[in-house]
Amino acid sequence: MTPAMAFRASLPHRAAAVAALLLAVLLLLMVVRLPWSGDLGMHGAVLERLRTDLLHPGNPLVDADTTSAYYSPWAVALALVATASGWGTFGVLRLAALIGLALLGTGTGAFVRTFTRRRAAVPLAFLCVLLLYGVRVFAWSGVPGLSSLCLTLAYPSTFALGLALHLWALLRRGLQEAWGLPAFLGLGMLLAGVLLSHQFTGAVAVLGVVALLLGARPRPGRELWPRVGAGGLLASAVLLCWPYYSFVALLGGGLDAIHRPLYSHLAARFCLVSLGVPALVARWRRDHRDPLVLLFALAAVVFAAGWLSGHYAWGRVLPGVLIPAQLAVAVEAAGAGSGGLRRALPAVTAAALLAGAWTQAGVLSYVLRRDAIPPGLREAHVIGVWPGFGWAAARVPKGATVMTDDFYALRTLPAYGPYTVAPAYPDLFLRDEKRRRDATRRYFAPATSRAERLGILKEYGVRWVLQKNGGAGLPPDDPALRRTARGPGGLALLEVVGP
Repeated sequence: MTPAMAFRASLPHRAAAVAALLLAVLLLLMVVRLPWSGDLGMHGAVLERLRTDLLHPGNPLVDADTTSAYYSPWAVALALVATASGWGTFGVLRLAALIGLALLGTGTGAFVRTFTRRRAAVPLAFLCVLLLYGVRVFAWSGVPGLSSLCLTLAYPSTFALGLALHLWALLRRGLQEAWGLPAFLGLGMLLAGVLLSHQFTGAVAVLGVVALLLGARPRPGRELWPRVGAGGLLASAVLLCWPYYSFVALLGGGLDAIHRPLYSHLAARFCLVSLGVPALVARWRRDHRDPLVLLFALAAVVFAAGWLSGHYAWGRVLPGVLIPAQLAVAVEAAGAGSGGLRRALPAVTAAALLAGAWTQAGVLSYVLRRDAIPPGLREAHVIGVWPGFGWAAARVPKGATVMTDDFYALRTLPAYGPYTVAPAYPDLFLRDEKRRRDATRRYFAPATSRAERLGILKEYGVRWVLQKNGGAGLPPDDPALRRTARGPGGLALLEVVGP
């Protein structure tokens, strides 16, 4: 091969590597920026409770002595870092985002390298996992699209997904190289860590483990299966012994309603991922037990079953459908395929990645001023960043209870230390959740009497009220209240000073 031919052959790898590097820099800026939208307040609240009382943190959102599925090994480790370092909650969340990004990137590379050694495959895989979705912006924790990841870098779902990718890479090597019992026990511990840190990502990790076991080549010998079983038993034992919450209790469901949107607008959100179908078919023709094909099929069956049965929470296995399709595109486009697909796929993949990048270009607004964004991208759709409540949290002591029905305040204030009367999110372990929501609704109902409102404040130990000026609730000039601060959007912070 002449130098000119070698240079042309290396162009796809160079272009993919540069594009992947640019996206990595953008995500590093997100670590610094930490855009606030979604569940960031919940994860901040978890850190606040754990650093206050590591052994008995109580409910993260309301003043109640209950457990929470958010008290994972990862959250406990971050709380220990916060306690030892003295860093604030948001500083620790930035550290979590940095570690999650590193694990996701290195995990993607490690897993892809178990399928091919072609240089272009790893940066292509990174690009596909970030950009290959659809023409409608979609964000959900555990789904590592660029728009989603910009908002969820600090979430345990990102950490767990990165850990799962490393688990799959290690398991694939362990099966091929017939590792010993200690190694498989370590893999069992790793799987338990994923399941405890983010249960939905843990379900995807389990499907991946099943796919890798079924698709292992050569088939594992008889001596390996007891080691695999021992790793699985250890993982189960760790789940059952975790002291912060009952993993078994989570299997009862109860979260289907909030997950129904996962099944909406599938074509618009994921049309570009359809490029993975011919790539997966090509892999299946070469090997009917290809692990990527098996993972895709297993997760697709569970996802479809969730829709047909009404168990919409099963839709959280969606990454198990998307990731193998995206990785198959990357591996095949990097040159592992053959025939017409090998000739056509690189160009089609490049076009699809450009379309995905254009769709998600609105994330630039998280780190750039509007006038710094190229004119053609200024109107790109983006998930809006939520308003801050530092102005209120600066006046409300940590551990105090706030009465509010403001959508953003409910999801934001607990990250600074205060509680709210009603939780912002469904809670399987909070038995009086419905009663708390009803109390909040009644407090702000226009027909509720003053005496009933005061009774609600007393019942839940409320010392602060956050409401809109002129809105329902006790008026700001009520003798039981004292106006403390005004916030944006017509919000007022009131201190409860008497009956």
